[in-house]
Amino acid sequence: MLQITKKLALSAFALLIFAGCTQKDEQNTFQNNGNPLIKNKFTADPAPLVHDGTLYLYVGHDEYYEGQDTASGGKEFNITEWLCYSTEDMQKWTDHGTVLKPTDFEWGVGEAWASQVIEHEGKFYYYTTVQAGEPYNSKVIGVAVSDSPTGPFTDAIGKPLITDEMTSNGARGWWNDIDPTFIMDEEGQAWLSWGNGTCFLARLKPNLIELDGEIETVDLPLFVEGPWLHQRGDLYYLTYASMGEGRETISYATAPSMEGPWTPQGELTGMAENSFTIHPGIVEFNGSWYLFYHNATLTLDGIEGAIGRRSVCVEELHYNPDGTMQFVEQTTEGVASR
Repeated sequence: MLQITKKLALSAFALLIFAGCTQKDEQNTFQNNGNPLIKNKFTADPAPLVHDGTLYLYVGHDEYYEGQDTASGGKEFNITEWLCYSTEDMQKWTDHGTVLKPTDFEWGVGEAWASQVIEHEGKFYYYTTVQAGEPYNSKVIGVAVSDSPTGPFTDAIGKPLITDEMTSNGARGWWNDIDPTFIMDEEGQAWLSWGNGTCFLARLKPNLIELDGEIETVDLPLFVEGPWLHQRGDLYYLTYASMGEGRETISYATAPSMEGPWTPQGELTGMAENSFTIHPGIVEFNGSWYLFYHNATLTLDGIEGAIGRRSVCVEELHYNPDGTMQFVEQTTEGVASR
């Protein structure tokens, strides 16, 4: 009788554990029901990565603080961590929570601005914008590495990859080194582009954590920030946030190789609703192309969207026969299944 009672108790305990895990799984998943895609957090600067049949989406977590609406000079933004989401079908999404913070870099003091994660030979490299403390005291590009797309990520080199003293100190000054994007070209050469006010471009060494040669600049019309590199067929694309009528739009240029020449192709989108900024992230997944971006239409717990409270969205992306991208209309339906 005692043995039966023990078995029943163990079975009940196992059921409780299973129920708890199931409940946790349900809490960490959500269904795509249109734009904004993520509705329980303010999110920005989307960076998609496809790996082993899964799309991973990395975003900055915009966080509200009292007095934010009267702040200026960059203090409108309160972004202390990067989050990760994943999907296998663009409809059901899993929330993986925080995967990296600026303070995970010993030299980092804050500001989880735009980033991109890539996979190479079983390692995941997180190129990202960080506000660095002494002796840098500016925005820099850092790189972290992990064996998993969901982390944990650790500083790959113990110092910033790109610092302010390495680039021309133009109109944006101490925050021109932001928003890194990565591509590996057909010859196996790795490239990194970034910038605010000036679009920078540099080769990376095969280890992907050192620059290889001089930093170049790319002359792009109305370039502001947020470059994104991708390749389709024989064309390379450099998509970026450009200045529209008082707010950012997305524009792009194409080239036959990463050496250029880059041909401006005009606007890809209009301005984002209620948001000064907009940030592209482009990826092919399950036979379709997608453009991720952000607006500021989400209201969360009675707090409306704003310049520093944005919301990630996604639309399907289509190409013309000549390789140019078709203009993308921003919708509330997005790519939710009907």
